[in-house]
Amino acid sequence: MTLERIDPEGLARPETYSHVVIATGSRLVFVAGQVAEDEDGNVVGRDDFARQARQVFSNLGLALAGAGARPHEVARLGIFVVGLRDEHLPAIEAARAALFGDHKPVDTLLGVETLAHPACLLEVEAIAVIGGR
Repeated sequence: MTLERIDPEGLARPETYSHVVIATGSRLVFVAGQVAEDEDGNVVGRDDFARQARQVFSNLGLALAGAGARPHEVARLGIFVVGLRDEHLPAIEAARAALFGDHKPVDTLLGVETLAHPACLLEVEAIAVIGGR
């Protein structure tokens, strides 16, 4: 599996994501939106955005591992945040870096009014490309 990250000339240089990822591999892994629930379905960190962010990205890592995918094989993220504000960004970036390190998949970060689970403050979905050429 190969992911080629590109930040084309003329576009700002993002610190936490890539503008373009070209993926070459043999299998696609689609991970449903992960929220801040523990293994029993209990919400973790009610009203604590940073704690929820850590739980969400931890859950994402578990989901990827369950499919045989590693974080560096993720090509795309969708991040949905209830009432998105600038002060949410450091918590998202810290939780993201804990899972991905220096790997920078493309992403879309959207502010939303609510999520399907009303106690959850953010949700993250992913697409990974695994396997060789």
